[in-house]
Amino acid sequence: MTNDEPTSILVVDDLPEKLLVYRTVLEGLGQNIVTAGSGEEALKAVLKQDFAVILLDVQMPGIDGFETASLIRKRKRSAHTPIIFLTAFADEVRAAEGYAQGAVDYITTPIVPGILQAKVRVFADLYRMAQQVKRQAEERVALAEERMRREAVEEANHRLAFLARAGAVFGQSLDPEVAAQDVVRLPLPTLADVAALIPAGPNGRNLVGRVGEGGPVLDRDAGLGAIEPDLAAAAGEVLAAGDPAEQPDGAFVLPLRAGGRAFAALVLSRRPSGRTFAAADQALAQSFASRAAIALENARLYQEVQLADRQKNEFLSMLAHELRNPLAPIRNATVVIGRQGHDADRVRWAHGVIDRQLTHLIRLVDDLLDVSRITLGKIRLADEPVDLDAAVATAVEAARPLLDQFAHTLEVKLPAAPVRVTGDRARLTQVFTNLLNNAAKYTERGGRIWLTVGLEGGAAVVRVRDTGVGISAELLPTVFDLFTQASRSLDRSQGGLGVGLTLVRRLVEMHGGTVQAHSDGLGRGSEFAVRIPALVGGDAPPGPRDTSPGDAAAGGEHLRVVVVDDNVDGADTLADLLKLLGHQVRTAYDGPTGIAAVRAFDPDLVLLDIGLPGMDGYEIARRLGAAANGSGRPVLIAVSGYGQEADRGLSRAAGFAHHCVKPVEFDALRALLATVRVGRSGLAAQPQGDRPPGEPAPAPAAPPLATAAQPIP
Repeated sequence: MTNDEPTSILVVDDLPEKLLVYRTVLEGLGQNIVTAGSGEEALKAVLKQDFAVILLDVQMPGIDGFETASLIRKRKRSAHTPIIFLTAFADEVRAAEGYAQGAVDYITTPIVPGILQAKVRVFADLYRMAQQVKRQAEERVALAEERMRREAVEEANHRLAFLARAGAVFGQSLDPEVAAQDVVRLPLPTLADVAALIPAGPNGRNLVGRVGEGGPVLDRDAGLGAIEPDLAAAAGEVLAAGDPAEQPDGAFVLPLRAGGRAFAALVLSRRPSGRTFAAADQALAQSFASRAAIALENARLYQEVQLADRQKNEFLSMLAHELRNPLAPIRNATVVIGRQGHDADRVRWAHGVIDRQLTHLIRLVDDLLDVSRITLGKIRLADEPVDLDAAVATAVEAARPLLDQFAHTLEVKLPAAPVRVTGDRARLTQVFTNLLNNAAKYTERGGRIWLTVGLEGGAAVVRVRDTGVGISAELLPTVFDLFTQASRSLDRSQGGLGVGLTLVRRLVEMHGGTVQAHSDGLGRGSEFAVRIPALVGGDAPPGPRDTSPGDAAAGGEHLRVVVVDDNVDGADTLADLLKLLGHQVRTAYDGPTGIAAVRAFDPDLVLLDIGLPGMDGYEIARRLGAAANGSGRPVLIAVSGYGQEADRGLSRAAGFAHHCVKPVEFDALRALLATVRVGRSGLAAQPQGDRPPGEPAPAPAAPPLATAAQPIP
């Protein structure tokens, strides 16, 4: 209401002539005059609109002025409207009664126009000013409310933007380390001045971040001492209980949950800046923690998938290698039989090679089938009393060839009284055999192995301990997982598919028992302990030798060849094949003796196995190249169970002219040797596909080498 806007004035009197007089007097004020001829009419007018002042006659029929004033005062909206009584009776009693009814003034009639106008003008101005103040207050309240709404919207948008940015950052990487750093970095400084990620379990790495001058500063190997003691203790409680906990002086600890468990605690502290966590801040922190938990869990699952995929690929590559290794001597032995079937000694020798290698193949296939049958639940165990002494004795007998091969000393300690369990004797024997074989393969030559049988707390316990290479702390938790081995190096001298310990665990569990592995670390040996409920009652590899025939034909068409392979049967059978073709051959079964044989024999060609123990084929090739004299180095041909493109690239980088995948086809071998002869006579043994510009073309091409022997472009 502006200063010029008229107000409303109510005049109440039962006499029309008086109403006319009052209207005439007050019209000069420029206000809106409303008249009423009775108390009832006055009450109706008050209900319809607000008035700046009410002029009320005391003496009226029906409802008099005092009663009308009382009723007006009882209505909340008009309780404070000024009332001026008009009366011809000016005694003090009536005046007191009028004031008691809420009158602000008392005017006697006949009125003095100037006085009436002055008093009405004052109340009209007061009403106008009150309305202005009220409107301004309402505008201020509305502005404040609008500002609060705007700030709330901005804060909500800010929080949503923070969560959206966090989600976008979490979606950029599935690397667990990067995800953990993001979980600590993103809350700074929006949610906290200090943030810490505390994983559950003893093997996790704590990560602490702080607000620095140039942005968040992360400590990737922080201990619990990097955060305040009460927050470290609260993190432990939150991990145990799985519920968030607000801490005094502006700190909040939240669990990160996945799969119904708390796998880490997120500590958020505002203590350095003195801020506290309001309810909205706590809600934002919990929303962030939920997203952080999902990001960390996704990263962990992705890492497991990647690991499983890598293990699968490694296993398939290893399986191909392990199957090719025995196939090579088998194929070579069959060729010897085909060409020298009339020689009974050669046939018996070939038969022995085939028998040994087939036995190895059968064991590999049986291991695979056993894993498959156990996984599918197709193995049924016999349920009968088993004397562990007898099962252990059978296992020792089965493992004896491998123990003797590595010249190990085995000590077996049995209790005075027999120890019996309920189970399947053949499968328990398989368990103990696998443990003994595992100990033999991963113990250096001439090591010691102990096997003990005993009773501990109502359980039959069989322990196999060795002085071998030990198990690293990283590998120990997964040593029983499928396809796990201590090393994926080129040295496959241990052999096997990495399923032996998996079979041990699953067979022991099928007997209601447990198996545990213990090692103090690499080079400290290891121990495997099998616990099953008890029944109540109660030769060194031979050195290099000359395998060339005494009457080998001489001449430029024959080659001098050195074969280096740690598989004795494979080396011998390949050497025999080469001798059948009229070549002079030397064999060696490890790297150092192979280098010595090459230097002493000065061969045209070296067939070199890549996966040798100790010094692998790549290293031998590099040493032979570095020691080449002026006559030139021999042609190097890689022979390996690994045949992927990356393996061929490594061979090429090491200086090999060809890369052959085991088993090498006899015809392919002949064609390869023919290629080497051509190179020796006219092309200085250039590898196929790698002839320098300007050189003459080679002689007519030899038969193709298929996939078993391929030149390295």
